[in-house]
Amino acid sequence: MDNDFRQDNVMKGAGALRKAQRVEKVHFGSMSFNTGISGQLDSNKYTLFNLMADDKANELSFGQRIAMINSWITDMDANKHWLYKRELVDGCRTEPQVKKGAGEARSMINLGSNDYLNLAQHPRIKAAAIQAIYEAGLGSGGSPMLSGTLSTHRKLERKLAQVKGCEDAAVFTSGFSANTGVISALMGRNDAAIYDRYAHASLMDGSHGTNRLFFSHNDVDSLKFILEKNRHKYNNKLVILDGVYSMDGDIARLDEILEVAHHYHAWVLVDEAHATGVLGANGHGTTEHFNVRGKVDIITGTLSKAIGSVGGYVAGSKSLIQFLGPVSRPYMFSTAPLTASSAAALEALNVIEEEPQIRAKLWENIHFMQSALNNMGFNLGDAETAILPLILGDDYKVKQMATRLDAAGIFVNPVPYPAVPRRLSRVRLSLTAGLTQEQLTYSLAQIKRIGEELDVI
Repeated sequence: MDNDFRQDNVMKGAGALRKAQRVEKVHFGSMSFNTGISGQLDSNKYTLFNLMADDKANELSFGQRIAMINSWITDMDANKHWLYKRELVDGCRTEPQVKKGAGEARSMINLGSNDYLNLAQHPRIKAAAIQAIYEAGLGSGGSPMLSGTLSTHRKLERKLAQVKGCEDAAVFTSGFSANTGVISALMGRNDAAIYDRYAHASLMDGSHGTNRLFFSHNDVDSLKFILEKNRHKYNNKLVILDGVYSMDGDIARLDEILEVAHHYHAWVLVDEAHATGVLGANGHGTTEHFNVRGKVDIITGTLSKAIGSVGGYVAGSKSLIQFLGPVSRPYMFSTAPLTASSAAALEALNVIEEEPQIRAKLWENIHFMQSALNNMGFNLGDAETAILPLILGDDYKVKQMATRLDAAGIFVNPVPYPAVPRRLSRVRLSLTAGLTQEQLTYSLAQIKRIGEELDVI
């Protein structure tokens, strides 16, 4: 641990009617914090934002910053707040064996997965991945622009283009790299990226060093105001949004946004990460849901949500995809995706089209859970898909609820500030098609019990 790290005891007055008590302090450079039950930085009192957003954190050495965060994590472990990086022993399932710390693995109902159609365990898809390894090996051996483009990749790209109603597509190693790769390739110093305020972090990161403007979440009038105000400013404008928002579960008003953006000669990029496989008559996503196939300038997404694999893609005109090859740095300087993950994604896209009953079951689960949680009195915001946020607006209660649900055998994800606005901190539920009525009914009973205990409903 860094030499500047030290712990001191200080005396704190407790008032005229109370005896002074000793309060442990832990110091990192000029930053000082109360300690928790572990003798380390109190994880119940301080959030990650308290630690890293403080200007004093910029004055710390590498070692001090590392020691500070590790002290916070140590105290979380001591409190048995194992809410991050829990180990799924037997893979992504509706009821996996989950291991926390050094303890034994135990069965938990998984309400924290983005594998909306449970395709990560689908036999056809696993068989396709295995067959691809036998036929073409595992790694691609190079970047897509050099020696890394395999027949599996091109088959997947053609399928993605067909699904999204585009001329062509390019496959990236992740959805994050696809988003940063296309936005950074297009945007210049005299251009403007115009974001929905709730757009995903990977979309935001693509425009660093460029002009950035923001419109109110899912507010077409706000977008129109921004475009009108900047009508004669900037060479190019790119409106950027999610098809389904990952923390709120609401659907972008894509049809209206397209109309307004194109009226002002702006391009539109929509990230379909949480929409593909979930929305549309054939599971093709937001563009199919709104019947605007072929009208969106750029479509991006991941292969790791309902598709059940890993990787990302950009779909658009043939000229756009050719442009990205030599210009997009994540595409040029990363090795192409594994054959197994690409073959799995290709087969998953076929399964999504050929087995609509899986998507129908997902929507049955969505409607059941949404109705029950609303009736209990939980605030779900504008959620309308498989993502159901229990908005509590209190980081401590978010942690407590997630911890108590964990103890009850229910795997959920806490989302504190600053991942969402402070007044909107939440426990995020993600529903999948394979969850049974018994699992959902048990989960609802525990959610209601704990919600009453914490006085959040």
